[in-house]
Amino acid sequence: MRTLFRDPTCVFPGETVRSNVLVEDGRIVSVDAARSTRADEVIDASGLHMLPGVIDDQVHFREPGFTDREDLHSGSVACARGGVTSFLEMPNTNPPATTVARLHEKLELAASKSVVNYGFYIGATPDNIEELNRAERTPGIKIFIGSSTGELLVDEQAALAAIFAETALPICAHCEDEATVRVNAERFAGEREVAVHSRIRSREAAVIATRRAIELAVRHEHRFHVLHVSTADEIPLIREAGELVTAEVCPHHLLFHVDDYARLGARVQVNPSIKTRDDNEALWEALLDGDIDLVATDHAPHKLSEKNRSYPGSPSGVPAVENSLMLLLDLVNAGHCSLQDVARWMCENPARVWNIPRKGRIEAGFDADLVLVDMNAEHTILDANQVTKCGWSPWHGRRVTGVPVGTWVRGRRVYWHGEFDTEQRGGEIEFDRGETG
Repeated sequence: MRTLFRDPTCVFPGETVRSNVLVEDGRIVSVDAARSTRADEVIDASGLHMLPGVIDDQVHFREPGFTDREDLHSGSVACARGGVTSFLEMPNTNPPATTVARLHEKLELAASKSVVNYGFYIGATPDNIEELNRAERTPGIKIFIGSSTGELLVDEQAALAAIFAETALPICAHCEDEATVRVNAERFAGEREVAVHSRIRSREAAVIATRRAIELAVRHEHRFHVLHVSTADEIPLIREAGELVTAEVCPHHLLFHVDDYARLGARVQVNPSIKTRDDNEALWEALLDGDIDLVATDHAPHKLSEKNRSYPGSPSGVPAVENSLMLLLDLVNAGHCSLQDVARWMCENPARVWNIPRKGRIEAGFDADLVLVDMNAEHTILDANQVTKCGWSPWHGRRVTGVPVGTWVRGRRVYWHGEFDTEQRGGEIEFDRGETG
């Protein structure tokens, strides 16, 4: 199958130029094909921009165990709508993916359900190092230093140190110090205003855990990725660690702050918690400066009826995969960043950080994971138009300019102007075990 994308404005790493892109058998064949090139299908992309497909390295699609909130099919369809062509999913399902057997079960589920490309982390426990060392078909190890219960919580220093010292896969972590959170929870016991969430899951909790993990990574020379950075105070720790440590930020930590609790309540209750306007600004500057490498969603859906419970009964987490790219495109239109920035943060850098070959750029020989966006289209994000199974968005009512209109996964169209091909299936993501840049 040969597909010619005629006249899109292509977002390459060094330039944005109008060109013709030829795709064959799932790969990009040419990025400067003649307009008259023979093809089985010609896509008129004039007036549209082409970006590499987004790689979201942190999602929770809830399968197995919590499929009333999301599942691998519904989550992947939401990805397709949002221009996300590849996702990496977290291990805190039921049962959790803490063994190679459970990891492979999730891969088999995705093969039959996901319309986009997929990969799954293996979860660390205080005593599963043997399983972590047996795992191969995974981007790496996920540690919950806080914000978890049961076997996935690893907050004792000796257990943490052993994982960094005795395993080889890249490690990423949810960094909130559990002891600090518990002390704060006791201090604010009885409080029912959801805004207290940011005082319980405090700035100090995030910084303490991030410092602990980075110190272990440096000591043991172990590749480490800091998930969902939420405070300005973590940025110097990441910067000083050098290339061994990478980091990401989520749209909710860039765009929401503690003043938003009054307006949105538990819709913006997340772990790590949202912080201040000053933190928003510092995180944005760190992203622009390169101290933070990428943008990911931490897509963590709950039913709205659950979110509407009184605090602390309301769960933490927000859905975001179908809105993340358009939120960034809106920031491009507002003059805060460029399309090259967006492609670097959401496509190229995730591929680099997780050693994913042939993805993240529009380049001959790369996989044909592509998204077409209309930078002039306006769209209002509404609960009623969400594809995610949970059916709501924390950005309900926000007007954006810049919208994904078409998504191709390995050369196959899975979304185009509101229509889905849900019979298509993505593929398992491969990981190159060489060094990261």
